[in-house]
Amino acid sequence: MLRFVCSASGAHLARPVRSFLMRPRQPPVTPVPFSPMAARAHRAGLGLTPQQVAEGMAAHGIRLLPGHVIGWETGEIRPSEEEFIALARALWCPPAQLMGARPACLRDFRVARELGRDEAARRIGVSPRAYELAESTGKWGGDEDQTYTLAQVLGMTLRDVLAVFGRGDELEQRLRRCIDGRWQAQVKAIGRMVPVPREILAAVLTDLQNEQQVTAHWGSGGWGSAAPAQPEPPRQNRPLAERFWELMAAHRTDIPV
Repeated sequence: MLRFVCSASGAHLARPVRSFLMRPRQPPVTPVPFSPMAARAHRAGLGLTPQQVAEGMAAHGIRLLPGHVIGWETGEIRPSEEEFIALARALWCPPAQLMGARPACLRDFRVARELGRDEAARRIGVSPRAYELAESTGKWGGDEDQTYTLAQVLGMTLRDVLAVFGRGDELEQRLRRCIDGRWQAQVKAIGRMVPVPREILAAVLTDLQNEQQVTAHWGSGGWGSAAPAQPEPPRQNRPLAERFWELMAAHRTDIPV
Protein backbone atom coordinates (compact mmCIF):
# COMPACT_ATOMS: atom_id res chain seq x y z
CA MET A 1 0.00 0.00 0.00
CA LEU A 2 1.40 3.43 -0.96
CA ARG A 3 1.02 6.27 1.54
CA PHE A 4 0.94 9.92 0.45
CA VAL A 5 2.71 12.41 2.67
CA CYS A 6 1.97 16.13 2.47
CA SER A 7 4.76 18.62 2.98
CA ALA A 8 5.35 22.29 2.35
CA SER A 9 6.56 21.55 -1.14
CA GLY A 10 3.45 19.55 -1.92
CA ALA A 11 2.36 15.94 -1.84
CA HIS A 12 4.86 13.27 -2.67
CA LEU A 13 5.03 9.49 -2.49
CA ALA A 14 6.48 8.09 0.68
CA ARG A 15 8.12 4.71 1.11
CA PRO A 16 5.66 1.87 0.51
CA VAL A 17 4.15 0.61 3.75
CA ARG A 18 3.29 -3.04 4.06
CA SER A 19 -0.25 -3.88 4.90
CA PHE A 20 -0.45 -6.83 7.22
CA LEU A 21 -3.61 -8.81 6.79
CA MET A 22 -4.85 -11.43 9.19
CA ARG A 23 -4.32 -14.80 7.58
CA PRO A 24 -6.51 -17.70 8.58
CA ARG A 25 -4.68 -20.09 10.84
CA GLN A 26 -3.97 -23.52 9.47
CA PRO A 27 -5.57 -26.29 11.52
CA PRO A 28 -3.04 -28.12 13.67
CA VAL A 29 -1.72 -31.34 12.21
CA THR A 30 -3.02 -34.37 14.07
CA PRO A 31 -0.04 -36.47 15.22
CA VAL A 32 0.41 -39.94 13.78
CA PRO A 33 -0.87 -42.56 16.25
CA PHE A 34 2.15 -43.65 18.25
CA SER A 35 2.77 -46.11 21.08
CA PRO A 36 5.81 -45.20 23.21
CA MET A 37 5.67 -48.64 24.82
CA ALA A 38 5.79 -50.40 21.45
CA ALA A 39 8.74 -48.30 20.32
CA ARG A 40 10.65 -49.01 23.51
CA ALA A 41 9.84 -52.73 23.30
CA HIS A 42 11.05 -53.00 19.70
CA ARG A 43 14.29 -51.17 20.48
CA ALA A 44 14.94 -53.35 23.55
CA GLY A 45 14.13 -56.48 21.56
CA LEU A 46 16.83 -55.57 19.04
CA GLY A 47 19.31 -54.68 21.77
CA LEU A 48 19.80 -51.16 20.38
CA THR A 49 20.64 -47.98 22.27
CA PRO A 50 18.89 -44.67 21.52
CA GLN A 51 22.14 -43.56 19.87
CA GLN A 52 22.06 -46.55 17.52
CA VAL A 53 18.42 -45.92 16.66
CA ALA A 54 19.23 -42.31 15.84
CA GLU A 55 22.06 -43.47 13.62
CA GLY A 56 19.75 -45.92 11.90
CA MET A 57 17.23 -43.15 11.25
CA ALA A 58 19.98 -40.99 9.76
CA ALA A 59 20.47 -43.69 7.13
CA HIS A 60 16.87 -43.00 6.10
CA GLY A 61 17.33 -39.25 5.85
CA ILE A 62 16.23 -38.17 9.33
CA ARG A 63 18.98 -36.74 11.54
CA LEU A 64 18.25 -36.08 15.18
CA LEU A 65 19.66 -36.58 18.66
CA PRO A 66 19.28 -39.71 20.81
CA GLY A 67 17.28 -37.49 23.14
CA HIS A 68 14.48 -37.46 20.59
CA VAL A 69 14.29 -41.25 20.70
CA ILE A 70 14.16 -41.14 24.49
CA GLY A 71 11.49 -38.43 24.37
CA TRP A 72 9.31 -40.57 22.08
CA GLU A 73 9.68 -43.59 24.33
CA THR A 74 8.68 -41.62 27.42
CA GLY A 75 5.77 -39.96 25.65
CA GLU A 76 7.09 -36.44 26.21
CA ILE A 77 7.16 -35.71 22.47
CA ARG A 78 5.59 -37.27 19.38
CA PRO A 79 7.37 -38.07 16.11
CA SER A 80 6.35 -36.34 12.91
CA GLU A 81 5.15 -38.39 9.95
CA GLU A 82 8.62 -38.54 8.38
CA GLU A 83 10.28 -39.32 11.73
CA PHE A 84 7.72 -42.04 12.42
CA ILE A 85 8.43 -43.83 9.13
CA ALA A 86 12.20 -43.55 9.62
CA LEU A 87 11.88 -44.88 13.17
CA ALA A 88 9.92 -47.91 11.97
CA ARG A 89 12.61 -48.61 9.38
CA ALA A 90 15.40 -48.23 11.93
CA LEU A 91 13.59 -50.68 14.24
CA TRP A 92 12.91 -53.13 11.40
CA CYS A 93 9.19 -53.31 12.10
CA PRO A 94 5.99 -52.47 10.19
CA PRO A 95 4.86 -48.92 11.04
CA ALA A 96 1.45 -50.22 12.10
CA GLN A 97 3.11 -52.01 15.03
CA LEU A 98 4.29 -48.66 16.39
CA MET A 99 0.85 -47.06 16.15
CA GLY A 100 -0.65 -48.93 19.06
CA ALA A 101 -4.03 -48.90 17.33
CA ARG A 102 -5.53 -49.73 13.98
CA PRO A 103 -5.32 -46.88 11.43
CA ALA A 104 -8.47 -44.77 11.58
CA CYS A 105 -8.01 -42.26 8.76
CA LEU A 106 -6.59 -42.17 5.25
CA ARG A 107 -3.36 -40.53 6.43
CA ASP A 108 -2.74 -43.30 8.96
CA PHE A 109 -3.24 -46.06 6.38
CA ARG A 110 -0.82 -44.28 4.05
CA VAL A 111 1.82 -43.87 6.75
CA ALA A 112 1.38 -47.52 7.73
CA ARG A 113 2.44 -48.36 4.16
CA GLU A 114 5.45 -46.00 4.41
CA LEU A 115 4.19 -43.81 1.57
CA GLY A 116 4.33 -40.07 1.03
CA ARG A 117 1.29 -38.25 -0.35
CA ASP A 118 2.68 -37.84 -3.85
CA GLU A 119 3.72 -41.48 -4.11
CA ALA A 120 0.34 -42.66 -2.86
CA ALA A 121 -1.41 -40.45 -5.41
CA ARG A 122 0.79 -41.79 -8.20
CA ARG A 123 0.08 -45.42 -7.32
CA ILE A 124 -3.65 -44.83 -6.98
CA GLY A 125 -3.78 -42.95 -10.28
CA VAL A 126 -5.07 -39.58 -9.10
CA SER A 127 -3.49 -36.14 -8.99
CA PRO A 128 -1.55 -35.15 -5.85
CA ARG A 129 -4.10 -32.39 -5.26
CA ALA A 130 -7.03 -34.82 -5.45
CA TYR A 131 -5.38 -37.15 -2.99
CA GLU A 132 -4.46 -34.32 -0.63
CA LEU A 133 -8.10 -33.21 -0.60
CA ALA A 134 -9.22 -36.74 0.18
CA GLU A 135 -6.93 -36.82 3.22
CA SER A 136 -7.80 -33.35 4.49
CA THR A 137 -11.57 -33.52 3.96
CA GLY A 138 -12.30 -37.22 4.36
CA LYS A 139 -14.24 -37.14 1.09
CA TRP A 140 -13.51 -39.36 -1.87
CA GLY A 141 -14.81 -38.87 -5.40
CA GLY A 142 -13.00 -41.71 -7.14
CA ASP A 143 -14.75 -44.19 -9.41
CA GLU A 144 -14.94 -47.94 -8.78
CA ASP A 145 -11.52 -48.67 -10.25
CA GLN A 146 -9.83 -45.87 -8.31
CA THR A 147 -11.52 -46.93 -5.08
CA TYR A 148 -10.36 -50.50 -5.67
CA THR A 149 -6.78 -49.31 -6.29
CA LEU A 150 -6.93 -47.04 -3.23
CA ALA A 151 -7.81 -50.00 -1.02
CA GLN A 152 -5.09 -52.16 -2.58
CA VAL A 153 -2.36 -49.54 -2.32
CA LEU A 154 -3.14 -48.58 1.27
CA GLY A 155 -3.92 -52.10 2.52
CA MET A 156 -7.50 -51.31 3.49
CA THR A 157 -10.42 -53.70 3.91
CA LEU A 158 -13.83 -53.04 2.36
CA ARG A 159 -15.12 -51.92 5.75
CA ASP A 160 -12.10 -49.65 6.18
CA VAL A 161 -12.86 -47.84 2.90
CA LEU A 162 -16.41 -47.18 4.01
CA ALA A 163 -15.46 -46.11 7.55
CA VAL A 164 -12.59 -43.80 6.56
CA PHE A 165 -14.84 -41.75 4.32
CA GLY A 166 -17.79 -41.83 6.71
CA ARG A 167 -20.21 -43.45 4.28
CA GLY A 168 -21.75 -46.02 6.58
CA ASP A 169 -25.07 -44.19 6.78
CA GLU A 170 -25.22 -43.82 3.02
CA LEU A 171 -24.67 -47.55 2.54
CA GLU A 172 -27.43 -48.31 5.03
CA GLN A 173 -29.84 -46.01 3.19
CA ARG A 174 -29.05 -47.54 -0.18
CA LEU A 175 -29.43 -51.05 1.17
CA ARG A 176 -32.85 -50.04 2.50
CA ARG A 177 -33.77 -48.86 -1.00
CA CYS A 178 -32.65 -52.23 -2.35
CA ILE A 179 -35.13 -53.92 -0.03
CA ASP A 180 -37.97 -51.51 -0.72
CA GLY A 181 -37.47 -51.35 -4.48
CA ARG A 182 -35.18 -52.65 -7.20
CA TRP A 183 -31.66 -53.45 -6.09
CA GLN A 184 -30.42 -53.01 -9.67
CA ALA A 185 -30.89 -49.26 -9.34
CA GLN A 186 -28.40 -49.12 -6.46
CA VAL A 187 -25.59 -51.28 -7.87
CA LYS A 188 -23.56 -48.46 -9.40
CA ALA A 189 -23.70 -46.21 -6.34
CA ILE A 190 -22.89 -49.02 -3.91
CA GLY A 191 -20.11 -50.21 -6.23
CA ARG A 192 -18.37 -46.85 -5.83
CA MET A 193 -18.32 -47.40 -2.06
CA VAL A 194 -17.68 -51.15 -2.04
CA PRO A 195 -15.17 -52.00 -4.81
CA VAL A 196 -15.96 -55.63 -5.64
CA PRO A 197 -16.78 -57.31 -8.98
CA ARG A 198 -20.25 -56.38 -10.19
CA GLU A 199 -21.45 -60.00 -10.26
CA ILE A 200 -20.54 -60.50 -6.59
CA LEU A 201 -22.27 -57.30 -5.55
CA ALA A 202 -25.38 -58.29 -7.53
CA ALA A 203 -25.46 -61.72 -5.86
CA VAL A 204 -25.14 -60.21 -2.38
CA LEU A 205 -27.88 -57.64 -2.98
CA THR A 206 -30.17 -60.31 -4.43
CA ASP A 207 -29.69 -62.53 -1.39
CA LEU A 208 -30.21 -59.61 0.98
CA GLN A 209 -33.41 -58.55 -0.75
CA ASN A 210 -34.79 -62.10 -0.80
CA GLU A 211 -34.04 -62.60 2.89
CA GLN A 212 -35.71 -59.38 3.91
CA GLN A 213 -38.77 -59.95 1.76
CA VAL A 214 -39.25 -63.43 3.19
CA THR A 215 -38.99 -61.95 6.69
CA ALA A 216 -41.56 -59.29 5.78
CA HIS A 217 -44.05 -61.92 4.58
CA TRP A 218 -43.38 -64.37 7.40
CA GLY A 219 -46.66 -65.63 8.79
CA SER A 220 -48.74 -63.09 6.85
CA GLY A 221 -50.71 -65.72 4.99
CA GLY A 222 -49.35 -64.46 1.67
CA TRP A 223 -48.59 -66.31 -1.56
CA GLY A 224 -52.20 -67.48 -1.91
CA SER A 225 -52.33 -69.24 1.44
CA ALA A 226 -55.78 -69.57 2.97
CA ALA A 227 -54.31 -69.76 6.44
CA PRO A 228 -55.17 -66.87 8.71
CA ALA A 229 -52.50 -64.27 9.14
CA GLN A 230 -50.13 -64.92 12.02
CA PRO A 231 -48.36 -62.31 14.07
CA GLU A 232 -45.17 -61.28 12.32
CA PRO A 233 -42.03 -62.33 14.21
CA PRO A 234 -40.00 -59.41 15.52
CA ARG A 235 -37.52 -58.13 12.96
CA GLN A 236 -33.88 -57.99 13.79
CA ASN A 237 -32.94 -54.53 14.94
CA ARG A 238 -29.41 -54.69 13.65
CA PRO A 239 -28.47 -52.58 10.60
CA LEU A 240 -28.82 -54.05 7.14
CA ALA A 241 -25.13 -53.36 6.58
CA GLU A 242 -24.17 -56.03 9.12
CA ARG A 243 -25.98 -58.72 7.13
CA PHE A 244 -24.61 -57.22 3.92
CA TRP A 245 -21.04 -57.74 5.16
CA GLU A 246 -21.83 -61.27 6.31
CA LEU A 247 -23.13 -62.15 2.86
CA MET A 248 -20.15 -60.42 1.24
CA ALA A 249 -17.72 -62.43 3.37
CA ALA A 250 -19.11 -65.64 1.87
CA HIS A 251 -17.66 -64.59 -1.49
CA ARG A 252 -14.05 -64.51 -2.54
CA THR A 253 -12.97 -60.91 -3.11
CA ASP A 254 -9.57 -59.41 -3.85
CA ILE A 255 -10.04 -56.94 -1.02
CA PRO A 256 -10.93 -58.58 2.31
CA VAL A 257 -14.17 -57.64 4.01
